[in-house]
Amino acid sequence: MSIKKPARWTALLLLLALPIIGTAHHSHGNYSLHNYTNLTGTVEKVIWINPHAWIHLSVDNDNGESELWALEGGGLAALARRGWEKEDIEAGDTISVRCHQLRDGANGCLLGYVTPEGGVEKEWD
Repeated sequence: MSIKKPARWTALLLLLALPIIGTAHHSHGNYSLHNYTNLTGTVEKVIWINPHAWIHLSVDNDNGESELWALEGGGLAALARRGWEKEDIEAGDTISVRCHQLRDGANGCLLGYVTPEGGVEKEWD
């Protein structure tokens, strides 16, 4: 009888914790989510991987020097639901983005929107 009571409590605690575990996700607190940064550059690499796709973008800074930016996007299923396909953005393409830059000012962003050259802006999150 004494073994059943702790087992019940353990089962109850696990059932209460499941909704929290099921919705767990890392924070985007390292990005400045209140402002957009606008960038235009040449795609160096697109990484189609879960849980987040990445675009590495070569952008000319104010001094005319090329800087590499790492742009974090949504998961593959979310991108597919928004109409993105792997062939839409490839290395060598020129794109424009609106993204949330890293709070520390480093060359990284959480992608919001991507505009392929000659295309229409679409959400990439």
